[in-house]
Amino acid sequence: MSDQKVYSAGAFTLQSGLTLPDARVAYVTHGTLNPAKDNVILYPTRYAGTHDDQPPLIGPGKALDPEKYFIVIPNTLGNGLSSSPSNTPAPLGGPDFPRVTHYDNVLLQEQMLRTLWGIEELRLVCGWSMGGQQSFHWAAIFPGRVRAMSCFCGQAITAPHTHVFLEGMKYALKTDAAFMGGYYREQPWRGFTAQGRAWAGWALSQEWYRQERWRDLGFTSLEDYLKRAWDGAYFKRDANDMLSLIATWQACDISDNPLYNGDRAAALGAITARSIIMPGRTDFYFPPEDNAAEVAQMPNAELRVIESIWGHYAGGGKLQADTDFVDAALKELLA
Repeated sequence: MSDQKVYSAGAFTLQSGLTLPDARVAYVTHGTLNPAKDNVILYPTRYAGTHDDQPPLIGPGKALDPEKYFIVIPNTLGNGLSSSPSNTPAPLGGPDFPRVTHYDNVLLQEQMLRTLWGIEELRLVCGWSMGGQQSFHWAAIFPGRVRAMSCFCGQAITAPHTHVFLEGMKYALKTDAAFMGGYYREQPWRGFTAQGRAWAGWALSQEWYRQERWRDLGFTSLEDYLKRAWDGAYFKRDANDMLSLIATWQACDISDNPLYNGDRAAALGAITARSIIMPGRTDFYFPPEDNAAEVAQMPNAELRVIESIWGHYAGGGKLQADTDFVDAALKELLA
């Protein structure tokens, strides 16, 4: 990966009305910006992820080829590298960090691209999960400046069922006695363990567990998999950061902004970019039916279902066949 850099935007007023006095976006780049500045791919990060999680789709011969394209990976606000509860001083740090929306993320990313490199057009914006949510927002907020868009295992509008699931993830952290309303002296590791165990049942499908696919990953039993893969999965994270990202996820709605004022049909209909939306067949967070309803309202979009038992991870680079499926669709968009 390229060395991480930070774009400092100065004072940035969020959609909530609160201002971050020193808004920062951590980012990395791959490849070289061409003189015409028309070879730019934006690849935002997922929930609980950073730029270090993006490599499976990046490399020579892949769709996201740094020998052809200038690939920018901005870290989502709240992820611990960009402005987040854990790195923002009082009175806006910790549990007092303002609510962030994807509208905020996209406006700040657009400012960064324009200020640092003079970039006005994206050849492609794509992403997995929350990165895909940002891709939807980019295509709706700047429809004339995005040529192609892809979301894999994500949505333009967080569905009610997903909202409820995320409530459970929030309260797994909040009900740990060590959480102390967010003013904790140590991370609520018991809450993280509870969150990991709960997430394990949502991230992968029934069939994945039925086939005991955890054996393919080197685990000797189901309990061995839960203990070693999930119990400590979030121990290196900050609880307030995770809650900030959950709040952003729950608030995801491409029409909830001054451009569309809640008109979801108008926001989806404004996406003129050639788009391929790729839900996972067994994804509990973002089922294909929700994406099908969104694609039906988009004038230049196609739904391609990833036929995988890997649940939400079908878009996350865990299985090579699934990654190849996503890569092939991105190559079409870039052709």
